[in-house]
Amino acid sequence: MASKRHSDEEGLRLLRDIEVHLSGGSDVRAGCRAVGISDATYYAWRKRFGGMRRPPLAELKALQRENRRLKKTVADRELDKLILKESSDFLKPGAEVQ
Repeated sequence: MASKRHSDEEGLRLLRDIEVHLSGGSDVRAGCRAVGISDATYYAWRKRFGGMRRPPLAELKALQRENRRLKKTVADRELDKLILKESSDFLKPGAEVQ
């Protein structure tokens, strides 16, 4: 079986579909087979998402985007700081300018 990549939203939707199958009296393996994923994938998603629904997932993604943006900003500031430090060391008073 070829592996597929599912988005987090798709994973949540499939987990809900499986929960519907489970509430109907079927077992996990039959529910997974009905939606087209392996039971190992089901357990991994259940562990990853837990009781998470769409709003907390959207908030988590927004926080991850913000974290990436802030890390990039800090890296840029550190680079600017390093450049300024090196240039100030080069142009110290009393040093010969070429």
